[in-house]
Amino acid sequence: MAPASALLLPSPSPLWQAPLAEVLEAQAGQGLSGAWKLLLLGDGSPTRHLQLLTGLPVEVDLIAMEREPAAGPGAPAEVAELERPLLRRQVWLRCGGQTLAWAESWWNQAEADQHLRQRDQPIWRSLTAGRTELYREVDGLAQVQAPWLAERFGAAGPFWSRHYRFFRSGRELTVIREVFSPALERWLGAAQPA
Repeated sequence: MAPASALLLPSPSPLWQAPLAEVLEAQAGQGLSGAWKLLLLGDGSPTRHLQLLTGLPVEVDLIAMEREPAAGPGAPAEVAELERPLLRRQVWLRCGGQTLAWAESWWNQAEADQHLRQRDQPIWRSLTAGRTELYREVDGLAQVQAPWLAERFGAAGPFWSRHYRFFRSGRELTVIREVFSPALERWLGAAQPA
């Protein structure tokens, strides 16, 4: 096994995960408020949602984008469906200087070279630049924890997370995991109402 990258952060540890069948049947997250359920389980663009919520453009801080010989520990099972060699990209998403999300994505190397030419821009913007149709399938809902997330978000976890795949012409393009800051409660209200 190849050594882990010094730049890539380890995938956060799941404390709880919804069963796949519940996610696919829209039964997961029953305790979530409606706004959080739409953000986590809807098929819309989270970067677009962050911009709409805050009224500010989404800025991307690229952590790392490196080759990964095989899916590392904690990678979603769907990563195994991507053609090798793999590339993993990690970013922080900010609006107005406030970090609102962290994301990691796995790509086939050739697909990444084709679609991620501007590596400091949100993936959605890169993929839709040519107005090509995409299909997003949400495959996972979880609560995760990592000390580096707590430090950057300025809050104790656990944090809500989801992962999904993009498909183009029926073929899997990428697997993306996102983790959201509790700071989003400012716009969405409490994730789990009392």
